[in-house]
Amino acid sequence: MENLIEIQNVYKTYQLGKVGSQALSDVSLCVHKGEIIVILGPSGSGKTTLLNVISGLDRVSKGKILYKGKNIAKYRDYRMTQFRKKNLGFIFQTYNLLEHLNVYENVLVGASLGKAKVDIDQIIDTVGLKRHKKKYMHQLSGGEQQRVSIARALAKNPSVMFCDEPTGALDEKTGKIVLKSLVEANEKLGTTMIIVTHNPGIALIGDRIVRMNSGKIVEVKENKSRMNPQEIPWG
Repeated sequence: MENLIEIQNVYKTYQLGKVGSQALSDVSLCVHKGEIIVILGPSGSGKTTLLNVISGLDRVSKGKILYKGKNIAKYRDYRMTQFRKKNLGFIFQTYNLLEHLNVYENVLVGASLGKAKVDIDQIIDTVGLKRHKKKYMHQLSGGEQQRVSIARALAKNPSVMFCDEPTGALDEKTGKIVLKSLVEANEKLGTTMIIVTHNPGIALIGDRIVRMNSGKIVEVKENKSRMNPQEIPWG
């Protein structure tokens, strides 16, 4: 498979006064184009830090982050911002939607950040919100708002989607609907997905599971077949 991202011997140290706290230690990983990777680990294992350095939201202390062969770890702030804007999408626990805009208009905002033309109606349909596209945020449930945030990120037509605990604030039923939207976006649009979670059931929807502990990758396991989000165990 084609390597889209290569993480090579990455370290991340946070300086707390005179004491250094090592969040990542000699982490290496390849991300293949079009796959779903799930990064799994307990709180403090380094999984969110890894997502942040891969996506350029944070800087590595040492090592390389190669995106299509180019070391983005060397990019200055402006160039990094432009790289993220052009290539990456983000989903967080908080939805960060514009309350005065309806579903279609929120997704349109995402499309305006990308260069490629996209079919907004198709993207809204992909996340299962076709009949809600004229509704405003206060008219939607938490799970529906999270799916709007997914659609908005997809409207940029990103090469990679970074999802940090996308179901963390949702109940099981709603969380599985959100995961189904992510899987369908991957299957229909070919978007590479990197999902961070502490929930081992969610790992079963991925092509590969990356387990972390104490700032290190302790296991990379390939799923022979991805599980339907509706069928995964929860918690």
